[in-house]
Amino acid sequence: MYEQASHSLLNEILIELKPEIGNLRLRHFYTRLGANFYAIHSLFHLLYGGRSDFKEQMVSLIETLAQRYIERAPALRKSDLAREKDYNWFLSQKWVGMALYCDRFADDLKGLRANLPYLQELGINMLHIMPMLDCPPEHSDGGYAVRDFYRIDPRFGTTEDVEALAATLKKRDMLLVLDVVVNHTSNEHEWAQRARQGDKKYQDYFFVFDDRETPDIFEETMPEIFPLIAPGNFTWDAEMGKWVMTVFHSYQWDLNYRNPAVLIEMIDIILYWANQGADILRLDAVAFLWKKMGSVCQNEREAHLLLQLMKDCCQVTAPGVLFIAEAIVAPSEISKYFGEDAINAKECEIAYNATLMALLWDAVATKNAALLNQGIKSHPIKLERATWLNYVRCHDDIGLGFDDHDVRLAGYDPAMHRRFLIDYFTGRFPGSPARGLPFGENPKTGDARISGSLASLVGLEAALESQDAAAIDDAIKTIVLLHGVILSFGGIPLLYYGDAIGALNSLEYLADSSKAADNRWMNRSNFDWNKAKKRHQTGTVEQRIFSALKKLIVLRKETTAFADMDNRQLLDVDTPNLLVFSRVDPSNSRNRVLVVANFNVEAQTLPSDALRSNGFLQPEAMKDLCTGERIEVSNDMVALPPLSCLWLTD
Repeated sequence: MYEQASHSLLNEILIELKPEIGNLRLRHFYTRLGANFYAIHSLFHLLYGGRSDFKEQMVSLIETLAQRYIERAPALRKSDLAREKDYNWFLSQKWVGMALYCDRFADDLKGLRANLPYLQELGINMLHIMPMLDCPPEHSDGGYAVRDFYRIDPRFGTTEDVEALAATLKKRDMLLVLDVVVNHTSNEHEWAQRARQGDKKYQDYFFVFDDRETPDIFEETMPEIFPLIAPGNFTWDAEMGKWVMTVFHSYQWDLNYRNPAVLIEMIDIILYWANQGADILRLDAVAFLWKKMGSVCQNEREAHLLLQLMKDCCQVTAPGVLFIAEAIVAPSEISKYFGEDAINAKECEIAYNATLMALLWDAVATKNAALLNQGIKSHPIKLERATWLNYVRCHDDIGLGFDDHDVRLAGYDPAMHRRFLIDYFTGRFPGSPARGLPFGENPKTGDARISGSLASLVGLEAALESQDAAAIDDAIKTIVLLHGVILSFGGIPLLYYGDAIGALNSLEYLADSSKAADNRWMNRSNFDWNKAKKRHQTGTVEQRIFSALKKLIVLRKETTAFADMDNRQLLDVDTPNLLVFSRVDPSNSRNRVLVVANFNVEAQTLPSDALRSNGFLQPEAMKDLCTGERIEVSNDMVALPPLSCLWLTD
């Protein structure tokens, strides 16, 4: 968009650029800068327009974008051009991701490169490596307390190893996803160290206060993230003699984005890792970016403006790189992290579908899909050119973040139902086979989240201990069922390392004093390669899970209706134990799939009229893609096996 005031400023900025930048031929950079500058200027002015150094900060920002573009490798620039042309490339059904810890999966980056064949055997072509940046060993928060944003932890390797991995992945047609922790730093970061030494410039990178007056005002409305292990939102730093905001842990200092220098530093870091070959960057804790007294300091409008700025700046320098919003927030808030508009106010192309994840776990516990159906009816609408990251388990706990109104419509009392779910997945509920633990239990409110591996939460651990063949079958069926849903729902499915071979809870973290208080580590175990070898032994648990998921992934990639083109329709079949939705290829309506998931331990029936009224079952039978079997109509009913997910075609 051309707007006189902003482009007049752009002309002035271009004149003031460092000579070594101005003398270079940067045709694509200047084209993109011109196209995005009105938005960049408008957003920057909204956030920082009242500052006397506004123009100086704008010059610094544009120089940062230009310098990182100059450093961007020719192959990455070529990829940018291709993705600008095919801008919906990431909406294809071909992508299937996996999240893993480098050191826990393969020791280091070289080992990870050597073990890529395992991922490709399963069908994984999007690799999300959990944080690898330099952190203090005893206070790392699993990689989210960063001491140096430009340095890989030596235990994993070097930046050159990241570049080598990225190059290898590209040759294998695989994507690389890396983390950037944008909300906070370690208290051992250079900025924090300089702040401690009394440097006012760097104290302004954080929220620091001489006394408790302002912190106490913040505390009136700010919730506690970890009330047991990290109560409160401020920590006294004796060396600095001040209070500092620490929303997550006492050793993680929250960044002050009211200071434009912080934003420019973080944009530089984002572009640095884009230049190392990352295809997608996962921005951690984006809901917390803007702090405001009198609010919960989450999901503030300014946080969205910051993300729009980050996106616009990335589109100038590295437009082929996508953002994932790590925003585990209320269902009504999640979709806002895509942005307000697909073109003019874009934030992140991808967002975690935490709502679907929580709803799936509800269906596992209740053995019905009542709340799952209701939650999907209320599921927020996403933008075009955006997609969900659908997952069953990840490195984090399971939060029960569905909407209370939906819970009531499903026939439950919200507080009592959440209590039931916590009790069920922690094995306290009579008859529950789950082996999870409560995480972040708040003694004041009774709220809690759930830790545990997928296999242990669905009952596989208990079934193996009791050698109950039927229970083992049910657990395996549940694992396959859950993945059947995320592979067909619409979006990018993200598996978690270990789940494809039925990894159980690990208690090895209890021997490490830096991890013992955080039971989320029970689902962050070292990958068992001996167990993985059993995936090739017919009849083993590992083989049954791995082969089933591998087959589903192959089928997903072949099924064009599973591309995410806003082409999912939920069918109301009035059968509470079933989730039924259709996927239709918008370019060819004859390519369609009916997904039917039965969460009950008993076989269910589906009235054929419910399907015919939606255009299915015009012939008297359908074929299940997953098994190749024909699904016949008998007595006007379609029979559905227990704990199953069927992908039906005409």
